[in-house]
Amino acid sequence: MENSDSPAQKPLNFEKFAHGCDHYRRRCKIRAPCCDQIFGCRHCHNEATSSLTNPKDRHDIVRQDVKQVVCSICDTEQEVAQLCANCGVQMGEYYCDICKFFDDDTMKEQFHCNECGICRVGGRDNFFHCQKCGSCYGVDLRGNHNCIENSMKSQCPVCYEYLFDSVKRTQIMNCGHTMHMDCFIGMQSQNQYRCPLCSKTMVNMSGYWSLLDAEIATAPMPEEYLYEVTILCNDCVETCNVFFHILGNKCTHCGSYNTLRVSGGRQH
Repeated sequence: MENSDSPAQKPLNFEKFAHGCDHYRRRCKIRAPCCDQIFGCRHCHNEATSSLTNPKDRHDIVRQDVKQVVCSICDTEQEVAQLCANCGVQMGEYYCDICKFFDDDTMKEQFHCNECGICRVGGRDNFFHCQKCGSCYGVDLRGNHNCIENSMKSQCPVCYEYLFDSVKRTQIMNCGHTMHMDCFIGMQSQNQYRCPLCSKTMVNMSGYWSLLDAEIATAPMPEEYLYEVTILCNDCVETCNVFFHILGNKCTHCGSYNTLRVSGGRQH
């Protein structure tokens, strides 16, 4: 749908930030190669197709397969490129020819990670690619996190959205598993401190363990409950025998109260 009237060449930044969708500011739309429909971006496509009535029709776009875009300034459909072939406008100040990605909001500091194979935001110098985890992490986590192979190439254990190319912020827990930051904050607001996948504590709980120590010291159990139980620690995965207490059973190996009673004990 190419305009017959060729407009005068526009400045590169003509109407920057005036066009786009709910996800990006950009001056073009994409034609989805999978269904031959035009959408504001891949997320617009995926949201529309995921709500189709027939489950067989639901699908996600492969971003690298996009071949055609439509300029939002002159309405010219053309092969993917940063500059419009008709009016000369820059369809996205940030442009990735691999991901076929356009964005005028460069404050996001977009960059393409060759190892991930996709574009990410936040500034290249602020991230490194962890080969074992298979994703980009903040430089503060270099040598400072537990690696789990392809940890990010999985669903969030709370909302089940695929993490690797999610636009939402993610949180890497002490155990090495990952989830969306919003889901992580939601769990904390509900006093849920165990990883949904491995049951290890997600954050440093030493302060809370000290409070439990003090509370247990001032609340001895009645004589009929003075017996030992065998517990399994979710944090260090060791077992030990301790005297039962209704408020919590402390691991003698690592001091965690994130424990599971696995058997009772003889009564004294």
